[in-house]
Amino acid sequence: MDHFIDIYQNQAEKYHSMISFEDFENHLLETIHDITPINHKKILDLGSGTGRLPILLKDEGAEIVSLDISMQMLLQQQVQLRAVHGNWDLVQGDIRQVPIQSEWAEVTTAGWAAGHFCGWYPDCWQENIDRFVLEMLRVTQTGGELIIMETLGTGKIFPVPPTRALAEYYERIENKWQFKREVIRTDYKFHNPAHAKDNTAFFFGEKLAEQIDQESWQILPEWTGVWHRVK
Repeated sequence: MDHFIDIYQNQAEKYHSMISFEDFENHLLETIHDITPINHKKILDLGSGTGRLPILLKDEGAEIVSLDISMQMLLQQQVQLRAVHGNWDLVQGDIRQVPIQSEWAEVTTAGWAAGHFCGWYPDCWQENIDRFVLEMLRVTQTGGELIIMETLGTGKIFPVPPTRALAEYYERIENKWQFKREVIRTDYKFHNPAHAKDNTAFFFGEKLAEQIDQESWQILPEWTGVWHRVK
């Protein structure tokens, strides 16, 4: 089983614990606000996982629908939804075939989701990315905003796509699909280096754990790309 699929199916609670320490300076919400107003809009979050974006946007007065293919991730999102006294809908589905009516959303987001196609479908990831983007366009109203968030490196001093395939994916959505890119820091802040290792090694691997030791990182550098376009 793929490393990330195993985590999403069997370690959803641990995954959510890790991401709860990310972006401690709140740059992502600031960037979304710079891109488009969110208040009282219909927002569809594709590949929503355990609810990072809905939790971030829960006080915006928006109508939010969260979609993810993993039932275990959605069950953990339901736990988090209740913990923050949230009020949004959860839907199980594939981001390449979204079970939502056309032009429902005023803002469609997809955070750290489609990039997995590069690893899961190495021989045809381009087709899967295109199907995903076409679905984003279909479910978004004319004049609405599409926002994609993906990694530009963890534990790196400068932003760089972690793999060649991800670099090609980013180029594809910029050149073929006309997304504009913003680059932001979304650093993790842990209690201490040992806490950083305990919360990240299962996901990022031992190489990063060794780097955390060497650098004595309590704050773990994280770069995020935010791609956006208007339909």
